[in-house]
Amino acid sequence: MSDHAGDHRPSPGGPDAKHRRPPGVSDATVEALGKLSEALEVVEHARGLLYGFHRLTGTADLALDEAVSLLRTAGHADVAQRVEQDIIGRNVIHGRWTFQIVEDYDDHYYSAFKDVEQQARSELAGGRRHLHEAEMKERRRSTGQPHHEALPTSAD
Repeated sequence: MSDHAGDHRPSPGGPDAKHRRPPGVSDATVEALGKLSEALEVVEHARGLLYGFHRLTGTADLALDEAVSLLRTAGHADVAQRVEQDIIGRNVIHGRWTFQIVEDYDDHYYSAFKDVEQQARSELAGGRRHLHEAEMKERRRSTGQPHHEALPTSAD
């Protein structure tokens, strides 16, 4: 692929207008925006794992209520007391529950990352998303073959 803007033309039936590079956008720019998008996808995945950590930790904390009750019923009040005092409601990181970790991540990293990625797309490609992937699809699909359509059909 050359590094001259406009050299990559979609094949007939290629991507819709919102997935075609604007005039003057170079291959290098599309590649760079694609890498930025890839990094954002990794951050999205990390954020999902962080929310999973938040939910799992909360679920475990709530399950401890039942464990304490069962320990008391089984005659182990001392162990139940230790669980209740030392673990239930405990901060997972100094001074923080998981909701505070999630909020800090969202407010100070995730939102800044998303803003920078969106600004880069706006400045460099008219806000268009997934140009790199759309062009990759065009290079890789077998035009005219079933299940290799450029766009969804009305039956999809």
